[in-house]
Amino acid sequence: MPLPQYCNLPDLGLIGFTGEDAQSFLHNQLTCDVNALGLNQSTYGSYCTPKGRVLATFLLWRTAEGCFMQLPGALREGIQKRLAMYVLRSKVKVADASPHWTATGLSGEGAEAHLGRVFGAAPRSDHEVMATPDTMVIRLPERRYEVLAAARNASETLTALKAGTEPMSPALWDQLDIRAGISTVTPPTQEEFVPQMLNLDLIGGLSFSKGCYPGQEIVARMHFLGSVKQRTYRAHIQTGELPVPGDKLYSEDLGGQASGTIVNAAPSAGGGFDVLAAVQISSAQGATLHWRSPDGPVLRLLPLPYDVPASAG
Repeated sequence: MPLPQYCNLPDLGLIGFTGEDAQSFLHNQLTCDVNALGLNQSTYGSYCTPKGRVLATFLLWRTAEGCFMQLPGALREGIQKRLAMYVLRSKVKVADASPHWTATGLSGEGAEAHLGRVFGAAPRSDHEVMATPDTMVIRLPERRYEVLAAARNASETLTALKAGTEPMSPALWDQLDIRAGISTVTPPTQEEFVPQMLNLDLIGGLSFSKGCYPGQEIVARMHFLGSVKQRTYRAHIQTGELPVPGDKLYSEDLGGQASGTIVNAAPSAGGGFDVLAAVQISSAQGATLHWRSPDGPVLRLLPLPYDVPASAG
């Protein structure tokens, strides 16, 4: 059996929420159904402006210690401050948890067995969390696991975890997110998208049955009126230059008007780059998409593990 692959994930930020109102507070701020989030479970989600534009996407999970929100480190401080502004009289504390945990990734066929040898067990289903005072292990899509080790003994934990694995770059971890269709908003794309454009409703990160949260009225109206014109697609660009979030896409059906935006990109094993791109649904269904200019490199669409709606909605 191939050895599992291991990598450090140094660019992730972590916000901790504690207190008896933590879950209800987050439920009223985020697009995902936090009240339905069980103990030792995780979910994807987003945080929006009052106009329904996504400020951050994240992985959120709940343990006996409280709730944790993981997002790009570059967004952590701003999102933490913004959420803290709305605590008011709620019994919840919002704090930077990044210094207290070291995040690593484990992937591959032997990953579950390896975790069993190191920790005695491993989460069996996607989004299950195995938590102790010293470690948090989260199973994610694409047969992979994230392991967070408490800083107080991270060296010992990570030495044991790394033994018997092959090194993997963080870029390959990003590639697995792209393969799974998990979009990540970064500083260049803040407020560029509404949640449906990033397929958050297709991966459990957007609830249409919960109560109000910032931007809820606009997000719900777009859903019920079927006015979502863009969706996120996975594609390959055969180029030697890295596409970056915010790069525009073009197609002949829209002429010189941009038909989409790069959300995330990572190197492909066969050369070039795989990307997640928010694209006009009509353009993705029949037109040829080009990167950066109407005659730029072509995007070749690739499958996602879930079905993207073929019409607005």
